[in-house]
Order: sequence, then structure tokens, then C-alpha cells
Amino acid sequence: MKRFIQSIGNALSGIQAAWKQGGNFKIQVALGFMALGLGILLKINATEWFVILLFTSGVLSLETFNSSLEALCDTITTEQNKGIKTTKDFAAGAVLLFSIGAFIAGLIIFIPKLWILFFQ
Repeated sequence: MKRFIQSIGNALSGIQAAWKQGGNFKIQVALGFMALGLGILLKINATEWFVILLFTSGVLSLETFNSSLEALCDTITTEQNKGIKTTKDFAAGAVLLFSIGAFIAGLIIFIPKLWILFFQ
């Protein structure tokens, strides 16, 4: 149990570091809170909540992983290195792809509800 609690502490330290170091992480947290706020305002159903929470946690998790991979690469070398650049680009691309999916899911969930709210 002690080891489990220590692991949670380490994970929380990682989230705190992502917040302190990552401008993108802060933007994505803000967007996540916007999605949560819209979900409350528009009274989305349980399935829609599942999608919003899955995408929000997924984007934040990938961004945190991307930041950790960048930090590891920078520890290896800060000099120009094609392999490290490719690695960083792959990780950033994964965040971008998942973020695009999150954006599209948000449009699918929120646009019809906003349309009804403002135009009917």
C-alpha cells in the first residue's frame, strides 16, 4: 500500500510539472474545462459525458507523455539530432491527432445543442 501511495504522489508531481512547464498543457486544461462547462450548461447525456471525459483525459495524458519524452530527449542531447527531432515530432503529432479527434467530437456533441439553444 505504501508503494501505491508513493506512486500516486509521483504521478501528481508529474501533473504538477506538466502544469508548470507546459504552456500547451495549460491551454488544453482550459479547453477541457470549457468542454465540461458546456456539458453542464447544455445538459449532455451520459454517453456524451463519456466521450468528452475520454477525449479530455486522453489529450492531457498524451500532452504529459509528449512533454516527458521531450524532456528525456533533451537529457540525451540538446544538440541537433535528426532521430531525436523525429521522435519529438511523432509525439507531438500524436497529441495533434488526438486533439483533432477531440475537437470533432466536441463539434458533433455541442453544435446541435447550441443550434437549438440559439436558433429555435
